[in-house]
Amino acid sequence: MPRILRLALAAFVILGLPVLAPAKEREVSIGLQAAITSMDPHYHNLTPNNSMMLHVFEPLIQRDANQKLVPGLATSWKAVDDLTWEFKLRKNVRFHDGSPFTAQDVVFTLKRVPNVPNSPSSFATFTKPIIDVKVIDPHTIVFKTATPHVLLPSDLASVLIISKVSGEKVATEDFNSGKAAIGTGPYKFAEYVPNQRVVLKANYGYWGGEEPWDKVTFKILTNPAARVAALLSGDVQLIETVPTADIAKLGKDPKYILSDKVSNRVIYVHVNQSTDKSPPFVTDKAGKPLEKNPFRDTRVRKALSIGINRDAIVNRVMEGKAVAASQLLPDFFYGTSKKLKPAKYDPEGAKKLLAEAGYPGGFSLTIHGPNNRYINDDKVAQAIAQFYSRIGIDAKVETMPSAVYFTRATKLEFGYMVLGWGTESGEQGSALRSLLATFDRDKGMGVTNRGRYSNPEFDKVLASALVTMDDKKREALIQQAAEIAMNDTGLIPIHYEVSTWATARSHRYAARTDQYTLATGLKPAN
Repeated sequence: MPRILRLALAAFVILGLPVLAPAKEREVSIGLQAAITSMDPHYHNLTPNNSMMLHVFEPLIQRDANQKLVPGLATSWKAVDDLTWEFKLRKNVRFHDGSPFTAQDVVFTLKRVPNVPNSPSSFATFTKPIIDVKVIDPHTIVFKTATPHVLLPSDLASVLIISKVSGEKVATEDFNSGKAAIGTGPYKFAEYVPNQRVVLKANYGYWGGEEPWDKVTFKILTNPAARVAALLSGDVQLIETVPTADIAKLGKDPKYILSDKVSNRVIYVHVNQSTDKSPPFVTDKAGKPLEKNPFRDTRVRKALSIGINRDAIVNRVMEGKAVAASQLLPDFFYGTSKKLKPAKYDPEGAKKLLAEAGYPGGFSLTIHGPNNRYINDDKVAQAIAQFYSRIGIDAKVETMPSAVYFTRATKLEFGYMVLGWGTESGEQGSALRSLLATFDRDKGMGVTNRGRYSNPEFDKVLASALVTMDDKKREALIQQAAEIAMNDTGLIPIHYEVSTWATARSHRYAARTDQYTLATGLKPAN
């Protein structure tokens, strides 16, 4: 579409006049690995959702491809004192319905976030620290926190702003239908068909500049072979999560281009410590419940950790496209500890620990996990089961679609859960807070701690880190907290994913550490 026509369309938007359809659309299709669970930006804190929502909605602060914080709907921010943050908001920004973006939209959004019914993974953890919001003028807003909260800018980068005008009294269903899916982002909602596709149209006049695509269709292609076939046939121009078995072949084909990056996503295991006796799907070898919960014993958790051969998973299951994990982020991220190393595979040591804990003959469990969310997720679960057979654990595997799995896992319906976590903040403190802090929904702590791990010593050090404004001191405390939790096997880290995208030669994609697949990162090749 000619630029002059695009500018004319932008003028129509600013004046609130009906926008004419472009004469000829520049379309692109993208193949996604996992379905999104909603178009409500505050319903489910899940990477596929968060990635998709960034096209329609925007936060005050955005993250670049390496997760560095950059201006978004806020042009600047600063800590006025330990308990006060001032944000300057961007002017001349309009929502897709033509209404202007102001500080009142921020206030409205923050009130809605903790009150979304039936949220399987709430965004409230990002807004809890804020105890008061003061609007200075339409483009200046001040946040007060009860305690020093250095993560506030990072937290707000995860909160997408919705319109007060169109967001009153709407439910998640209204976002899914498109009625309330009205943001300020570079693309507008056009269609959402659950488990099939999301269609977006360009937001002409977007404050961030012109996008190369008039229409973007995201196709849900959970089957890896189908995703690759769609690329080879030209049905899509970009696919995420290239199957590891196809990476070498596509890399040698001049018709395609690969881009990859070590991600912020750790694949890990939560073991359910919420019950006094056997957690779900954990029994003796005769199928009878155990008298006590074995996962509450550190020796059992350590045995289950050193009973996994991470190098074999990295080299054989992941075909080298992963890195063995020792904590919640690769060690080039802020707050990670160089002292922590991946647990060394030691089946004999695992058997000794199990015997010391009172399980010389082992026990039985079912490994639950998704089969369409993480790279080779079902194969990873199968590999763990095989390793456990060598330490006396009878392990069965049951995997299921992620949309079903996460809901059931959140309800603690499983005993042994293979999961993944991408740390959007790019620093380890927030991951420790979500996955390992003692569960307390009201305080926004441990909100995704599906293992219900609880360690007062760890909680104390982490709490101190979260109120320490000095960067060096805070990082030392986060490292200390990580060492306490990892040495106690609060969860079992397996590996960090290496993300790989493939495009047709006519396109380019900028790889990201957060694994987001964004139409804004896809450009025509010159």
